[in-house]
Amino acid sequence: MRTPDPPIPPLRAAVLAQVFGLAIAAGLVALAYPPLFGRPLVVAALQGASAAYVGHKLESPGWWIPIHLAFGPCVVAAYGLGLAPGWYLAMFILLFLVYWRIDRSRVPLYLSNEAAARAVASLLPAYPCRVIDLGCGNGVLLARLAEARPDCQFFGIEHAPLPWVWAMLVSVRHPNCRVRLGSFWNRSLADYAVIYAFLSPAPMPRLWAKASAEMTPDALFITNSFPVPGVAPEREVLVGDRAATRLYCYRPAPQGSQ
Repeated sequence: MRTPDPPIPPLRAAVLAQVFGLAIAAGLVALAYPPLFGRPLVVAALQGASAAYVGHKLESPGWWIPIHLAFGPCVVAAYGLGLAPGWYLAMFILLFLVYWRIDRSRVPLYLSNEAAARAVASLLPAYPCRVIDLGCGNGVLLARLAEARPDCQFFGIEHAPLPWVWAMLVSVRHPNCRVRLGSFWNRSLADYAVIYAFLSPAPMPRLWAKASAEMTPDALFITNSFPVPGVAPEREVLVGDRAATRLYCYRPAPQGSQ
């Protein structure tokens, strides 16, 4: 049996889609109606559609498609604003500090709302315990839990610098809440009764393997919105917000069953 080719890394696939989209759009305009080159927004829209098609053929994640569609037109529109180059650099730095290496993590910045915090609080054990939020974002969920359960200890890990600073400022008022900058892949989950994650579908198989290997038998793994592929949750909790958010609850898999 032939081993399937590894998928193209998301960032490389995005660059290829944009480059080929530009080539396709330029070729179509040159062959069909060259005067359209005088209407850059129309050409940019065609380039965006072509890039979206290429991205789809390269099996890019679904959320890349609207980005491909809008990227070219947004560049043309921004150029027409006549802004100084420094503004673009500042925006790039800001986005980089917020999202950090999303090309590697494949996890956008998702923030847990108040309804999700209440739902998670209802799932915590009645006794004092340790809880960790993997990729805690701005730390608001941890702060709400720390306020609701002062008998518990709450920990958060965030790898993006700006959300981490935000989380530090939010958590400083709660003595039972601590936030660290770094990667949760390097931290053992053995010391926590509850592990919470609101990430994306991409890391879930690897994260479940890690959780199954490190969690204690009675620990609870809660994932917001993104279930573990191929694993039936012990329980699903409907948060009750407008987005119909669900929490998927798992217990550690027996050794050898991952």
